[in-house]
Order: sequence, then structure tokens, then C-alpha cells
Amino acid sequence: MVTVKVAKTRREIRAFVLFPVKLYKNDPYYVPDMVGDQINDLMPDKNPAFEYCEARCFLAYKEGEIVGRVAGILNKRANEKNNVNYLRFAFFDFIDDPEVTDALYAALADYAKELGCVGIHGPQGFSDMDREGMLVEGFDKLSQFYVYYNHPYYLEHMARLGFVKEVDWVEYLIHIPDEEPERLAKLTDRVRKHMNLEIRDLSDKKRLPQYLHDAFALYNEAYQVLFGMVPLTPRQIEKYTHEFLPLVNNKTTCLVYNDKDEMVAFGVGAPSLARANQKTRGRLFPFGWITTLRALRGHNDRLDLFLIAVRPDLKGSGLNLIVVEDLLKKAIANGVKYAETGPQLEMNNNVLSQWRLFETEQHKRRRCFIRMLDGSEPPRVTALDDLDELKAREQAKAGE
Repeated sequence: MVTVKVAKTRREIRAFVLFPVKLYKNDPYYVPDMVGDQINDLMPDKNPAFEYCEARCFLAYKEGEIVGRVAGILNKRANEKNNVNYLRFAFFDFIDDPEVTDALYAALADYAKELGCVGIHGPQGFSDMDREGMLVEGFDKLSQFYVYYNHPYYLEHMARLGFVKEVDWVEYLIHIPDEEPERLAKLTDRVRKHMNLEIRDLSDKKRLPQYLHDAFALYNEAYQVLFGMVPLTPRQIEKYTHEFLPLVNNKTTCLVYNDKDEMVAFGVGAPSLARANQKTRGRLFPFGWITTLRALRGHNDRLDLFLIAVRPDLKGSGLNLIVVEDLLKKAIANGVKYAETGPQLEMNNNVLSQWRLFETEQHKRRRCFIRMLDGSEPPRVTALDDLDELKAREQAKAGE
């Protein structure tokens, strides 16, 4: 018999976070996220997203052992933006047992009904900066620490529970050439001179917090048209500034400013922490930080690309190529052989098209699933192409 309990205490939340480490103990492709960060993200006094979100974590037990977990997240701002009333689910992991997934879904559905929701979708987190999407392709590829990994059998359980596709994200493995393409160098040099752009030197560590504040302000503006995204609050920007500070440096980051001292584009990456996190099991202390530091500062032939953004009014100006070209030069200089993107929406052609200059492999795909509580067919997701369309929707809603 399966019983489901709500994880409330920090000890219970820790057990919730650590369940996948046990579930994937012998899986060579699973990479754990930072344990401490995950615990803090689920604590209302630590995560500023609780200013506009509610959440409940569920643990499934069978014969006294934890056999599954799931979190329900009510993101009120996302629901308001999209004029829906959905409960998000996240951290959905389980053994291959229908009784377990039935029990977890029942708990999730009860929570959704308690909150007046009409549908459940995910995996999605508190914000677009959190992990999202269940892996549907690429089970035999090494994961990244900031995305979910799951067994193939998860998909059978999702179908049996009545979930269907809402939207997909794709990920690319980019082969770094030995030399920068001459055509790319000429094109970006022309754009840089025409727009009078400067790529900032990041050696002055005192200026990094302000640079990151600028980047997240631009992120809020550029990403708000994307599925599942709501702009970060000032407290969230402070949180992510603190988390990204150790990763930002001249080797893996590009910040582009114009002659008015305005950030107009950026790209942030970091040496892959996948192997390091496997060794440390996501724990920085007492000694995991040494392994992590070696991965960040030592030779690493794989680069993780976290975020790339261009100011919306300058879309199509070639600014994205400025970022790509700068990161490419740095990767070549540091002996990087592969760069791996994070999840990118399958309909986001503006981002996907920039990788056509390289030899790439679309090696992973992940999915946001949805189920309406009454069993009806969910609304179809359509792409928002630009900021003007989003503003038009908001104005129309305000006029109702």
C-alpha cells in the first residue's frame, strides 16, 4: 500500500530533495543539482518566489521507504499573465510502479482542486530560471546539473495518467570548430562598429553585481514573451545575482553595452559541472567545493550555455551574433570542444536559428505535459513572437 505525506520540515524537505540521488544511484547519465540550493528553493523563508507562489511537497511511501515525490506550485503571476488557473508540478520522480504515480497524482489533483485550479501542467518551477520539462529524448546522454533527468518509463506513466504534450524544449550539442569562421568575424566586426558596441571586461569583481543586475533586467524584458516566464522580482534578482556571481568571468561570459552605458545583449555560460556534481552528489560541503572549483577553474572541454538575450527593440540587428562570436573565440582559446545549450522552446526560431552556423546535434528534448482536471482537451499553446503582441494581449485584458 502506498501512502502520501506532505513534506513540511527542513528534514522532510531534505529527504524530498535527496530521493532522486538514491533512485539514480547507478545511472551514468544522471547529474544531481546542488542539494543546498534545492532545499532553500523549497523553503518559503529562503525563496522570494513565495511572494507570489504557493507550494506543497508530497512524498510517497511504500513499506516504510520513500518511492516517489512531487511538488505542486501555484504561480499566481503566471496564471494572471496567461489568463488561466493551472497548478504547476515539479520534482516528479518515482519508481516504476503505477500505484505510486496514482497516489502522487491523486494528492496533486486534490491540492489543485483545493486551490480552485482547472488543470495541472509541468514540470515547471517557481520561475523560468528553475528546471523545467520532462526528458522525452536523450536518455543516453549525460545530463546537466540544472535540468531534470528521468527514466524512459516516466513517459508511460504520464500517458496512463492522461497527460498530453503542452510544449517541448530542445537542446543542442554544439561542436566547437578549431578556428573561428571568417564570415562570422567580418559580420560581427561590422555590427560592432556600426552600433558602437563594447564588450565589457569582467576583471573588476566589484562591478560584477551591477553587471548581473543589468543582465537580469534585460532578461526580464527579453524573455517575458516566452512560455512559462514571468519577470523576476527585485528580491529574485538579488538571489540569482548571488548564485551566478561565482560563474561569471571573462572566459565564459559576454556582456555587450552601447555608448549610452546600456546593456543591449549578454551571454552567460560556465564550464560543465556534470562530472563534478556526479562525484560530489550535489553537495558542496564538507569537501565537494574542491571538486567543483577544479571543474570551474581547471581544463574543461565542455561548456554549458545558460542564458543569451538581446534587447527586444534590437532583435534582428545581429547583436546575438556578437555574443555568439565572442563566446566562440573564448571557447577556442580555452580548448573547449563542445558547448551544450539549455532547454530552448521548439518554436523559438530566433534562438534556434543562431546555431545554424555550427555543426550541431539536437540531442535532447523535454516536454511540459498538461491535464485538465475535468478530462477535457487543453487549450493549444501558440508562440508569442514579440513584445508588442504580449503588450496587446495585456491591454486587451485590462480593457475587459
